[in-house]
Amino acid sequence: MRQGIFLPPFDAFADPERLVQLAVDAERSGWDGIFLWDHLLYSDPVVEILDPYICMAAIAGATTTIEFGPMVTPLIRRRPQVLARQALTLDRLSHGRLILGLGIGDDGRKGELSRFGDETDAVVRGRALDEGLVVLTGLLSGEAVEHRGSYYRADGVTFRPIPHRPGGIPIWLAARWPNPAPIRRAARFQGVVVIEMQDPADVATLRQRLLDAGADLDGFDIVVNAKVGDDPRPWADAGVGWLLRQFGPYGLDVNDVTAAVVSGPPTS
Repeated sequence: MRQGIFLPPFDAFADPERLVQLAVDAERSGWDGIFLWDHLLYSDPVVEILDPYICMAAIAGATTTIEFGPMVTPLIRRRPQVLARQALTLDRLSHGRLILGLGIGDDGRKGELSRFGDETDAVVRGRALDEGLVVLTGLLSGEAVEHRGSYYRADGVTFRPIPHRPGGIPIWLAARWPNPAPIRRAARFQGVVVIEMQDPADVATLRQRLLDAGADLDGFDIVVNAKVGDDPRPWADAGVGWLLRQFGPYGLDVNDVTAAVVSGPPTS
């Protein structure tokens, strides 16, 4: 099982240089990944927020082995063709270390969607995500894309270069446990980021649902979040591929986060 840092670029970490240094410290300390939240607004008392994609470009240039990605990007807020160019650039810059985390997003208590006039109906956002994934993965394949749908259009477009990573850029889909629809969606891709799963015993049920939805679990990543200090062993024994240690979102302290990162991923 691999372990990563799961950090919002908020407030004390709304500082690109500080985030880059944390990523360098994480790589040196044996962490496998660093993953940044993707938000435009967040509930109080969060005030300062950075864009994760620009931060990831800086991280890519300062590190050599650690994987990274947005966890997670609401695709409805970033047009698939623009995200494809951004992802390809990050993948090339990092020599194949990008992982894309995608989902339908949430309006939250701050009105992150509604205050910008974005779609708030979850069913509609799900349909748009499904269609957007068709366009996005097509463009990332390097093949010509012909698509005219309800939400997106691509008329005979080919994007090059292709990703550096063999097999392409992995895509993980967010799924709030135990909702079935996002699990079925994730089964078509390379991983699922499970939100609000508390009990490692639930992983067996998740695995069966993924199999029922047609997932090939050989090489498929089941990703869960844990608190700093939680024992990783039960999650590893349950078959989790990635355990992400969550910091924040409120009251982020630079010294506390840095100390936890420098101490390295827990082993028991």
